[in-house]
Amino acid sequence: MAVYDLEEQERIDALKDWWESNRAVVLGVAGVVVASLAGYFGWQAWRHSQLVKAESLYTEFSKVADLRDPAKLAGATAPLLEQTPGIFHASSAALIAAKTAFEAKDFAAARKNLEWLIDKGVESLRPIARIRLAQVLLEEKKYDEALKTLDGVKEEAFTALVSDVKGDVHMAKGSKDEARLAWQTAVDKAGERSAIKQLSQIKLDSVGGVAK
Repeated sequence: MAVYDLEEQERIDALKDWWESNRAVVLGVAGVVVASLAGYFGWQAWRHSQLVKAESLYTEFSKVADLRDPAKLAGATAPLLEQTPGIFHASSAALIAAKTAFEAKDFAAARKNLEWLIDKGVESLRPIARIRLAQVLLEEKKYDEALKTLDGVKEEAFTALVSDVKGDVHMAKGSKDEARLAWQTAVDKAGERSAIKQLSQIKLDSVGGVAK
């Protein structure tokens, strides 16, 4: 029994010595862990509150969107962009508002929403925003700016659509050969049953067919 007590005391003394030597490090690590956990759960709570707010604002936005009134839609879009910019709902609203403005030939409003989406919107919708912005710039006869915007779309899935719009820009610019090459690329890259393939082929045929 005495031997056991001696060994136990040695372990306790060793533990005390270790604690004295490492107390500051242990407490520091513990503090970092606690702070990290608090930050994580705090961020999760904030993210949830943002989502709840976005869903509420998007419900109101959807009611106005059905009216197809650009002015009212702009008013309903603004709170989403300002208050919940990182939530998908805001990016979706910007895209819908831009489309409505474009159809109403309010190109300035369409451009504003699309530029916001490219700068601050969710990553997955940015390629579509760039393509639509290029179409707005085409209507405004800003051809070089439109082509530069299209060059910013790097995702391979959008190659056919980007090429089709590039063809439109080149044609409007008076560059018939470049338009033919762009539409040829669209035809080559689009899926067999893609509407883009058919549309680009019609455009290609209208300028003499296959690019040389």
